[in-house]
Amino acid sequence: MNTLENPQVAAVLQRLHAEAARDSGRWAQRRADQTAGRLPSEEGLVRMGELYLAVSPAEGRLLYLLARAARARRMVEFGASYGVSTLYLAAAAQDNGGELITTEAHPDKCVALRVNLADAGLGQHVKLLQGDALKTLADLSEPIDLLLLDGWKSLYLPLLTLLKPRLAEGALVLADNVDHEAAQDYVAHLQAPGSGFLSHTMGDLAISVCLGG
Repeated sequence: MNTLENPQVAAVLQRLHAEAARDSGRWAQRRADQTAGRLPSEEGLVRMGELYLAVSPAEGRLLYLLARAARARRMVEFGASYGVSTLYLAAAAQDNGGELITTEAHPDKCVALRVNLADAGLGQHVKLLQGDALKTLADLSEPIDLLLLDGWKSLYLPLLTLLKPRLAEGALVLADNVDHEAAQDYVAHLQAPGSGFLSHTMGDLAISVCLGG
């Protein structure tokens, strides 16, 4: 089974990728507004609701492939945005007979995400936690087979530290945009001796395997 081939899922992904492709124009307008003083120069978390910040179709298919290959049944995502990466992982969750727990801080994005999941017919495989992920994910108890970090980069390492005790041996940890300055402490941690992870970076995606112990 490959849920990505489901016309209902494919149609929603096509729509979202088309919308996400307009992010470059949104970024240009945001920078212009900041220069003109119409927006604060600091990028606040909930002031970026117009940006999709989405994975590309190729990156999304890679997420799906890795989740399927790992037979991940319990998955956690940090930073859903409008749900592009969420849909790829939700498709894998359906095909693996599992569940995706995803997080998003922006209220408007949470509303849109629920609609997108419903339109794709994948809502039953996803639990959305709205708010600060350091708080909403603090009470997870079951083992995690796959963790995707794709939100605020400065939270990558704190979230990994929070969730590491819940990572199953052999769990995949995927972190996008690790070339960002704010993610460098996360990268350094993974590369340090005794980190407990085997890691490799492809482009700006860090792929790590939890070695356990």
